[in-house]
Amino acid sequence: MDNGTRLLLRQLPSVDELLQEPSIREMAQTLPRWAVVEAIREVLERRRRMIAKGQSGSTPSDLSSRTALVAEAQQIAARLSRPTLRRLINATGVVIHTNFGRAPLAEPAIERVVEAARGYSNLEYDLERGDRGSRQEHVEQLLCRLTGAEAALAVNNNAAAVLLAINTLAEGKEVIVSRGELVEIGDSFRIPDIMRRAGGILREVGTTNRTYLRDYEDAVGAASAMLLKVHTSNFRIQGFTNQVPVTELAGLGEKAGLPVVEDVGSGALVDLSQLGLSREPMPSESIRAGADLITFSGDKLLGGPQAGLIVGKRALVERLRRNPLARAVRIDKLSLAALEATLRLYLDEGQAVAHVPVLRALAMPLHEIERRAVYLRDRIAAYAAGHLEVSIIEGTSEVGGGALPLEAIPTRLVTVQGVGLSAPVLEGRLRRTDPPVMVRIKDDRIVLDPRTVSEDELDTLANLMASVVAS
Repeated sequence: MDNGTRLLLRQLPSVDELLQEPSIREMAQTLPRWAVVEAIREVLERRRRMIAKGQSGSTPSDLSSRTALVAEAQQIAARLSRPTLRRLINATGVVIHTNFGRAPLAEPAIERVVEAARGYSNLEYDLERGDRGSRQEHVEQLLCRLTGAEAALAVNNNAAAVLLAINTLAEGKEVIVSRGELVEIGDSFRIPDIMRRAGGILREVGTTNRTYLRDYEDAVGAASAMLLKVHTSNFRIQGFTNQVPVTELAGLGEKAGLPVVEDVGSGALVDLSQLGLSREPMPSESIRAGADLITFSGDKLLGGPQAGLIVGKRALVERLRRNPLARAVRIDKLSLAALEATLRLYLDEGQAVAHVPVLRALAMPLHEIERRAVYLRDRIAAYAAGHLEVSIIEGTSEVGGGALPLEAIPTRLVTVQGVGLSAPVLEGRLRRTDPPVMVRIKDDRIVLDPRTVSEDELDTLANLMASVVAS
């Protein structure tokens, strides 16, 4: 290390010296002290590394300037003191966005979560008997009533539900499934991998695009334990195709003495065709078709919290309930509170469509989206006059979450183009606002879809759009 480097290092202030700076002391009154101290240490360590490497383009005064050090420390302290899991504004038009937490909860569900979190609860206590109870009692009868099943079980997600079913009913034995249903779902999780982890032996039948009942019949043997049908999520094969309906599988299962398990994925509890969309598989339909167990998600089209729901024959559900693995994948009390409140809304289908945010967004009429788009356009234009060019165009929204991947829902989009600012620059600035704003980019313009922006977020969104132009 040469003398010039040593001199620069000695010129750097200490942590204690920077803590005495007036602006730092003022910041420490509003931000946690640990965040301020850690930010100063991070800034000083970064300067030491720059000096040691002979950072080009930096003068000695730049490297040791207290003003620059303090400003950088303030930014880092503010970042460190913020929660990493934050609410954001979803202006992408993807209603069930996996990266953004999937389904927002209905207000009754939020209220129940707060109530359950605030104090003790009868999570596993029967108030009538005055004895230990089961957490499943809070949702089982609701699920049975809504699907027509004999029994039900809730776990922490749908992958866990499938894993539990296979581990309980087919460990060490064959699970017969169509090759066209061996899909990869979110975050690189593959159905064959889940099956192997559960202890089942994969027995593929048919081809990628065509599977017939005879393929299942030919595969049934002494080693067979289950017939499995899997919702293909956001994957579709079109054209020369054939898949075996659940009714036929149920007939084969009864004849062969094998349980038929169907993963219906998104778990719609209302007929989406009533909302002007294509139909998605409904657990109640699978029950009527003769499936023995049905699994589905709680945080997709159902519009509740993350959960894996299992409904079907009582004897089979009880076997799953007694599996020691059921404790490892059990649902927690906050998710259970939100799930119960969400399911209660479905007892009146009109209430569900009106109050479950996912259903409300999917059912939103075009004239309401147009009204929101006009309001948003006018506010942005007023707040950022001369800095942004704003217009409204026709476009499409997406359901998301692996549901209805081919469905393009007509919408109205607000497009925003910065004067002298590219769309990627604006998008990056919007991601760093408070709250962050998530958007799409089309033809070098920011695109905002009012379908996924709540009414009380419109003014905030317009203000944030104006703020990033000035930053």
